[in-house]
Amino acid sequence: MAKNQDLIFGVNPVFEKLKASSEDVLEILVSKISDRSVLRQIGREAARLGVRLVSVEPKLLDQLVGGQRHQGVVARVEAFRYLPFAEMIERIAPASISERILILDGLTDPRNFGALLRTADATGVRYVVIPKDRSAEVTPLAVKASAGAAHHVNIAKVTNLRRAILDVKKQGYWVAGLDADGVESIYGRSYPSRMAIVLGSEGTGVRPINLRECDFLLSIPMLGKVPSLNVSVAAAVFLYELLRQSREVDTVTRR
Repeated sequence: MAKNQDLIFGVNPVFEKLKASSEDVLEILVSKISDRSVLRQIGREAARLGVRLVSVEPKLLDQLVGGQRHQGVVARVEAFRYLPFAEMIERIAPASISERILILDGLTDPRNFGALLRTADATGVRYVVIPKDRSAEVTPLAVKASAGAAHHVNIAKVTNLRRAILDVKKQGYWVAGLDADGVESIYGRSYPSRMAIVLGSEGTGVRPINLRECDFLLSIPMLGKVPSLNVSVAAAVFLYELLRQSREVDTVTRR
């Protein structure tokens, strides 16, 4: 496969890619032996959008995705386009704009990354920042784990994550770090509408150099014997608390 191309596999990821940016889809490969109605739906949508559809042997799909579960469909697409960080800063800068931004410090598991993107999309987070090195990227496996949500979230790569945090703060955004040792519970305060959330890697959490730039450090109350949650689960708990609070504010404002 060419360097400027990616693969997307699985029913939901392919459907979401067609909805988000069908012009990037070069062709869709479907299994010859499958008669699933959902694959026929993909075929009809591809025909409507003028996307090339090819019927192939399932063994070819198995080979393309390295044995991953492809559900009978693989799309060959243009390589994922990351949002330039400078453009992200330009978009979030106006005082009239309020965004929640996810900043990931060295997350390396593509499944966790994909799950985080899925939750980000579900909770209205439109921007995600990741470091260029030692970090999970938008790979076919991450897209599959995101159920296609990766196509609906803007992802920026940066060389220096600490500098990126400072640049976000310069635009008037508060920064919260989710840390297992944080003395303040995520349920202990009301949060501003312009805010970035820093999450660490699966093993070591947020690096100290980045923790020091956070305006407040938060933890999730844990009542059991295991002292921490999977990073994608922890992110989901916090992002839904932010969503709950923002919806309450909206309800009060409308009264």
